[in-house]
Amino acid sequence: MQHPKNIKSSDWEKKTKNIVEPNQKTYYWYHRKFQRVPTVDNCYDDDAVCKYEATRQMKRDRRVEARICYILKSKFDDCVFYEGEGDARRLCEPYLKHFEDASEAYFIKYGDLGWDINAEQVFFRQKHRLIWERRHGEVGTGMKDKDGNRIPLEKLKLEDGKVQYGSF
Repeated sequence: MQHPKNIKSSDWEKKTKNIVEPNQKTYYWYHRKFQRVPTVDNCYDDDAVCKYEATRQMKRDRRVEARICYILKSKFDDCVFYEGEGDARRLCEPYLKHFEDASEAYFIKYGDLGWDINAEQVFFRQKHRLIWERRHGEVGTGMKDKDGNRIPLEKLKLEDGKVQYGSF
């Protein structure tokens, strides 16, 4: 292939259109795209590399979900600022609902785990939550005994005022 200065512009356009453009990859994103790796529940117990990759992927996903919550909150704040105090409650309700749903999902997945977590901790948090919901119903509705009846909070309190947790 000759240097572009030695080729007429129409010839160069033809070669570009026929050779370069069909072989070019088009990217529709501006950030690095990582391949998805197996989740930690698919890793063997002694496979440290698999667990490390799952943890790195979980941390990337966590940053993305935190950023989504931040963007939704800023959209709600912008709406309140633009609409003013009077109409904001009515007009910005959808933004608030989206933000609350996203932040609730984020807290369900990562809440109370701290900043230095790994994929196993997140996986076990999800597993324990699913077991709780299978036994007692949705989180926050209280506990059930073996027959399926709700246990009042007074029965769960111990002498020192603490609440007893366990299987009933």
